[in-house]
Amino acid sequence: MRVFAATAFLVALALIVGCGNSDDSTPVACLEGAEAYERALSAAPDEALLEGETLISECLARNQSSGDLTRVGEALIETATKLNAEARAEPGGEANLQLGYLLGAVERGAEESEGIHADLVRRLVVAARFAPGKHPLPPAFYREYRSGYAAGQSNG
Repeated sequence: MRVFAATAFLVALALIVGCGNSDDSTPVACLEGAEAYERALSAAPDEALLEGETLISECLARNQSSGDLTRVGEALIETATKLNAEARAEPGGEANLQLGYLLGAVERGAEESEGIHADLVRRLVVAARFAPGKHPLPPAFYREYRSGYAAGQSNG
């Protein structure tokens, strides 16, 4: 009887621990492509939610599969590249804020992922701050970018 009780306890404990750990899965909304991120970022500096329910920071799951990391990374880089072009065309505009929010939210998510997203974050920073011809970006670009970045860090 003791063996049965101990076995039942261990099985129940394993189920509880296993069901409580969702760090490995990437939310489905994060895999919907760049358009999903662009739609969500239209709410910035307020909470930007993918499909109305998923924070951008939640797209950087701990122990994320390489396939999911690739899909999320491609969508994020595509979004950052598009926003950078829009932000350079209109420094101080909405795209600057959204770009900063995106980077702030991504860095927030990457903080808990034990370094597996470090390369993605570096690539996003390069895409976000790209300036053709090595010309410096104008102060208006950085002013709105910093504002968006702070919002993304706090509620992204």
